[in-house]
Parts: sequence; C-alpha cells; structure tokens
Amino acid sequence: GMKKTTFEILIENVSLTAKGMDRVEFLISPNVGEPVRPLARIASGGELSRIMLAMKRILAKVGGRQVLIFDEIDSGVGGAAAEVVGRKLKELSREHQIICVTHLPQIASFADLHHSVKKESQGGRTVTLVERLEGEAVVDEIARMLGGLKITERTRAHAREMIENAKRS
Repeated sequence: GMKKTTFEILIENVSLTAKGMDRVEFLISPNVGEPVRPLARIASGGELSRIMLAMKRILAKVGGRQVLIFDEIDSGVGGAAAEVVGRKLKELSREHQIICVTHLPQIASFADLHHSVKKESQGGRTVTLVERLEGEAVVDEIARMLGGLKITERTRAHAREMIENAKRS
C-alpha cells in the first residue's frame, strides 16, 4: 500500500559511545515529489505499521525460524491495506510462528488459530481472560469485528466469506 514511497537510510559516523559508533536514521517520502524526511517525525501510524511489517519480513530471513509478535500492527490501517497486511502475515507464517494482536477482521481472517482476549473485573481487580476460539466461535468473532455489538446472519455470512477467501490465498 506504499508503492511510490521512497525509503533511505542515513548512516553517520560518530564518536564511539556505549551505543556504538554510527548514528542511523530512516528517511521516507510517502508522497511523490516530496523530499525524504525522518521517519520518526513524519510517518503516520499506518505507515509506521507497514514499515515495521516490511522490516520484520526482511529480518525474518536471517537466522532461521523465529517467533514474530505483532501487537496491533493494524494501527492506522484499514480496508484494502489491512488485507495486504493480513496476506503478508500469512506469508510470514509459512516460515515462522506469528502471534498477532489485531482489531481488524481483514487481518484476523488469515489466522490459522484464534484466541479472544478480554478484560473484566473480578473481586475488585482487572483480570485478562484468553479463550481459544474454534469453528463457529471464530466466525462469530470475525462477525463481531465487522458489525460491532449486533451480529446478524449477514455479518456472519460476510465473516465466513472473508475466512474462505483468506484460506484460498
């Protein structure tokens, strides 16, 4: 989703410190005709998410099989870009164990295994509950992501379609 983005790496030699002897800065220009600027200052949440995914994909090629954790990689991403992120995560899962926390059905529909994570109060404390989802519970969760509080047969059908499309890709 960032086809015309320019990405550069600026490496400057500095005096040796505990952090090394190079200063490295990532520069991007997400818009054609604009000069590259520091990633940390100009990238949107969605751009940062996609750049992080791209970097992890590249780094995952080094050092054998790994567990890669993506916590809300969908930040600032929606629609078609989210589906692309889901496809890229699926590709990565063929060689690595992927753990992904997401709020988007476009990403969740690509998962082989689903868990629901909820927080609730018990005895005056907040506890986190994790439940493995299987079968129709997966469809219901994807439908909940699509339609909110009210799950209808139409949202369930859409969820099933998304899951089936993801399996075919």
